[in-house]
Amino acid sequence: MTYRKSLLCAAVLCALSAPAAVFSQTAASAVADIDTTEAPRITQAVDARQRVAIAGSHIPLVDAVAATSVATDDLPMNHLQLVLKRSAKREAALKKVIAEQNDPSSARFGRWLTPEAFGKSFGVTDADLATAVSYLTAQGFTVNGVYPSRMQIDFSGSAGQVRNAFGVQEKYYAVDAKQHLANAGDVTIPKALSDVVAGVAGLTDLRPQAQHTPFVHAARDPSGTGFIRKPATGTSADVAAAKASPQLFPFNDTIRLLTPYDMSVMYGTAPLIASGITGKGITVAVVEDADMPKADWDNFVKTFDLAKYGGTYALVNPPAAGLSSTNCIDPNVSAGIEEESGETLLDAEWVTAMAPGATLKVATCDDSGTNNFFGGVYTAANNLINGADRPDIISASYGFDELDVDVATKIALDGMWQQAAAEGISVFVSTGDSGVNTGYNGSAFITLGISANALATSPYVTAVGGTDTADVLDKTTATYFAAKPNSVLGSALSYVPEIPWNESCGNGVAAKANGYASAVKFCQAQYAKLGRFNTPFTAEGSSGAPALYNEKPAWQAKVHGASKDGARDIPDVALFAGSYGNVTYAVTCDSSALCAPGLPNGADGSGGTSLASPMFAAIQALVNQSTGRRKQGVAATTLYALAANEYGTADGAAPATLAACDADKGATGTAGCVFHNITRGGISTNCSTGADNCYAYTGPYGLTSITTKKYKEAYPAQPGWSFAAGLGSVNAANLAKAWKAYNKQH
Repeated sequence: MTYRKSLLCAAVLCALSAPAAVFSQTAASAVADIDTTEAPRITQAVDARQRVAIAGSHIPLVDAVAATSVATDDLPMNHLQLVLKRSAKREAALKKVIAEQNDPSSARFGRWLTPEAFGKSFGVTDADLATAVSYLTAQGFTVNGVYPSRMQIDFSGSAGQVRNAFGVQEKYYAVDAKQHLANAGDVTIPKALSDVVAGVAGLTDLRPQAQHTPFVHAARDPSGTGFIRKPATGTSADVAAAKASPQLFPFNDTIRLLTPYDMSVMYGTAPLIASGITGKGITVAVVEDADMPKADWDNFVKTFDLAKYGGTYALVNPPAAGLSSTNCIDPNVSAGIEEESGETLLDAEWVTAMAPGATLKVATCDDSGTNNFFGGVYTAANNLINGADRPDIISASYGFDELDVDVATKIALDGMWQQAAAEGISVFVSTGDSGVNTGYNGSAFITLGISANALATSPYVTAVGGTDTADVLDKTTATYFAAKPNSVLGSALSYVPEIPWNESCGNGVAAKANGYASAVKFCQAQYAKLGRFNTPFTAEGSSGAPALYNEKPAWQAKVHGASKDGARDIPDVALFAGSYGNVTYAVTCDSSALCAPGLPNGADGSGGTSLASPMFAAIQALVNQSTGRRKQGVAATTLYALAANEYGTADGAAPATLAACDADKGATGTAGCVFHNITRGGISTNCSTGADNCYAYTGPYGLTSITTKKYKEAYPAQPGWSFAAGLGSVNAANLAKAWKAYNKQH
């Protein structure tokens, strides 16, 4: 059957084309000199019999695992998205605009777009939208609306309609002992739509996973100077009997909880906060798929004396602009109870810990497959970016590796972050918690090859990796931490040397601290002693890898140490995430440890790059306030420019500051550094020798390596940029000063 564009104006398109003042004059003038006029690109009648396949539009998993059952035709498929693609002309113009918006020397610097202005200039034309909507309607789908970006059409239907319209059967697959839905092959579409349609997103319910470490419960030790792991029974006798352990493996019951005071000293936010730069006037949103009680945040703020800075908290379920029915369901409503998500509270509490005066927006949407196959994290972020009440900064602490992503989902993710950039929103995403492949958080070893976090590889994202404080393995804790905590339970004395976070036997710093010549020798010895199901046999550690889909942006290629692989590489920066031996965590407050001043009831601790991302987002809030500009756009572009000043360029001679700002120097001689350059350690973790990039050290087990023939660590830290730690961590006070000067000099 042949379908032609309806001459009637569907409600969703009339709303988009109405000339009402839906975008500001400032937003319109920001692109007034950019010619994006174009004729419709769908020039032929849409004949459903003439079809083309979209390569890569199914997840690779379905090729390797047999389906357990077939979805029935009446299975609801709600809030799918027809993902669109703009013309080459408009894509080139958009890239130019975003580059100039982030360039202080450009007249377009800081002139951000609204979602409506973005869609008008860089989305798909009204005529092409109408044709796409007509096709969906003719196939029996309910079209819920078109996002203001004009790059996504939201629609609902059934599995049978999906098969008829897109030529794919929905099936169930067993993944980690759970049943998951996915399309069994590549999507096909009418050939006439192929210039405009990139694919269909939402056909699978495999979703991004939280990137945090397991929570640990801690009690005050009898001396009151620190914490110990809370015994199973929690009796006073158990607590009194707990003994301190040596600093090195296996650490036993000793635990260290880093508090907001500690992080403020380590990362240089303390001077900013003392001077009134608290994040006031800046809105930071954390995007989540589950809720948390506000009482947890209240207790955290009270316990660590943060209320005086005036930060605020709001939990929101952002509605979808342009849709007739919401795709964001309150997770509490779906669950039927008040949820307490560890990921959500970790993100929320640590934004306020680092930027105590900021406006915190906890944006949550439910993951329920009956309402939205995407998952709540994407929905929350997309709705915020397309909405009227947009934040200045977004942090997302979730991920899945690129080997598990279909092409439409990747295009939708990258397009969402690109739109955020044009609107001036700075986006921070955690790189992941399992070394060179993000998909193995919490696993003993990696079974696939190198693969970066699909949420973090967009060039419009600042990807945040994880570090570990080196003092425990170096036996220098007394140099960097006071013997007793202060009134807000902090004890850090200065910046603390850092290494990449790596909890496995692939941690070369831990290997040497325990008397082994190499990580390989360390792993062999520990395997013989413990077997593969015990510490340190884990894939847990900061993630870093080259992108599979995204090219290296010019700004990343210019810094010392940048890989010449041509790919977008992550991380960009790194902050504390965890520790070898699980001795150090970031403190959190929840219902299992009712925080109060002095923590008489103990507290919980967690970490992961899920911690690092919201902390850096909060540091960005301080930078934004210090510059007087609420929005700063793509933070990475300025970070790399500042790093090139300190580390040198990719091909030029290294300046003295490259060595002077080495993280191993601690506080000695680094007072003026913007970055702490992490040059020791790496992120190689345990893997199965059947996997790509796995060097066998004993039988079927190995360490992630560039080559399987000999051990070439994937990846080591090095001077300048590295896969292990990006540009390193920062001194926030120096960063704010340098950022402000950079904006003025250009």
